[in-house]
Amino acid sequence: MPNAASSASTRQRIITAVLQIIGKDGVAAVTNRRIAREAGVSLGSVTYHFQTQHDLLRESLLYFVREEARHFTELADQCRTDGIDVEDAASLAGQVACGTALDTAHLAPFELYLHAGRDERLREAAAQAFRAYDRLAAQILTALGVPDGERLAATTVAVVMGLQLRRLATGSPAEDLVDALLLLARGAAVPPADQQGLPA
Repeated sequence: MPNAASSASTRQRIITAVLQIIGKDGVAAVTNRRIAREAGVSLGSVTYHFQTQHDLLRESLLYFVREEARHFTELADQCRTDGIDVEDAASLAGQVACGTALDTAHLAPFELYLHAGRDERLREAAAQAFRAYDRLAAQILTALGVPDGERLAATTVAVVMGLQLRRLATGSPAEDLVDALLLLARGAAVPPADQQGLPA
């Protein structure tokens, strides 16, 4: 068992190093030698755990998404158990965004998503990541009683990711995210006929 624990720790250090490297210098900067140096492991450990760079990139992306999903699942559970309304949930999302450091590790997934646009081998991992975000968004929206939560999930994810990308690029405040989520949720609560200015 100690060997299994040690192996898992080494693998985790490698993945963390990959995300840091990508966040600092982009996907092109990922080399086994640099990973080994930043992770503090032997060069052989990198190739033992990940046979190809494709494996490294895929697993690093999926790891980041799993951690994000775990974090936001706690938020979804809080929405369900505390019975908070849409405004409170949007405010809470803003607090989470404010508490999320805009560091190199958070730049890495955007780099990986762009790389997936160029490398078909990464697209399934990227699709898996977005499916996880969509499921989570649907869960939160449904817990809040937003009509058509399932249908709005992908749009909500797109809004959040777009505004997070904007924050990364410009340093814009997390309040923009709160406003956008409220606009989306309130718009979803209005019947289509009302949205067109017609009698319901």
